[in-house]
Amino acid sequence: MTPTDTRASGPAAGAPRPGGAAPLAGRTVSRIGYGAMQLERLREDRAAGGAVLRRAVELGCDHIDTAQFYGDGLVNGLIREAVGPEDNVLVATKVGAAPNPEGPVPLRLAQRPEELRAAVEDNLRSLGLDRIPLVNLRRTDTGPGLRAEGDQVVDLDDQLDVMVALRDEGKIGAIGLSSVSVDILRRGIPAGIACVQNAYSMVARGDEDMLDLCVAEGIAWVPYFPLGGAFPGLPKVADEPAVRAAAEALDASPAQIGLSWLLKHAPNILLIPGTADTGHLSANVAAGAVELDDATLAALDAVPTRSVDLPLG
Repeated sequence: MTPTDTRASGPAAGAPRPGGAAPLAGRTVSRIGYGAMQLERLREDRAAGGAVLRRAVELGCDHIDTAQFYGDGLVNGLIREAVGPEDNVLVATKVGAAPNPEGPVPLRLAQRPEELRAAVEDNLRSLGLDRIPLVNLRRTDTGPGLRAEGDQVVDLDDQLDVMVALRDEGKIGAIGLSSVSVDILRRGIPAGIACVQNAYSMVARGDEDMLDLCVAEGIAWVPYFPLGGAFPGLPKVADEPAVRAAAEALDASPAQIGLSWLLKHAPNILLIPGTADTGHLSANVAAGAVELDDATLAALDAVPTRSVDLPLG
């Protein structure tokens, strides 16, 4: 793969833009992209992993989200093999954690500035890039996940210093933040923040004030867990009666209703639903064509929100 920042903007020739288009890291991308984490499940079938990626590109997903710690470089390697410069794909990755295959949780935090720099270098090598268009700094301020302790408690300014240096060196194109509070985002904005990745869905809207700030500042909002929790104790969009009623009325799946609601909720929301199955991928992309009328939107807006602040590990 050659550096993605040299590619023309836009999906593959003839492909539609799923969910419409929105800006991300200085480019225009489809609002429905692809989150590659679940490709770890295809470790023993690399051809199947490549087929999922190729299908995502064919469907117009020109924003792929990955990380070196997904399968200890496995997913990045699949992207390098399957996605070429002619595909016009913006590949975004994240730093702040590292693989921990022998541990109780398959990743460990890597928050120190030298670890962030090393992670960017690892991503550059495994993706085969000279420059990564967007790198998200995964912190531990909020949302489900590990919490920083000891020398992993690092001030944002120290982390942004190295991220800005990497941007100035041309190794990354733009900086994002993940798992952050609104106060941390406000502190980070002067450094130039392209996007925020936080846990957010119809049933987990505790970050509404941060979403509003991102709209005002022209920052993309790229939620993880867009359909609610994949872990015990976290609510799921598909379990909500209003979602199931809308799905039945519109001949759609509850997941498609949840994704469509996000696209309607704010103009800066970009989706990266993940899957290791091409059929499921096609269904996710089709959510961009689901139309929600005012009455349906009102019913979905009334779904109660719940906390997702559940540490894991």
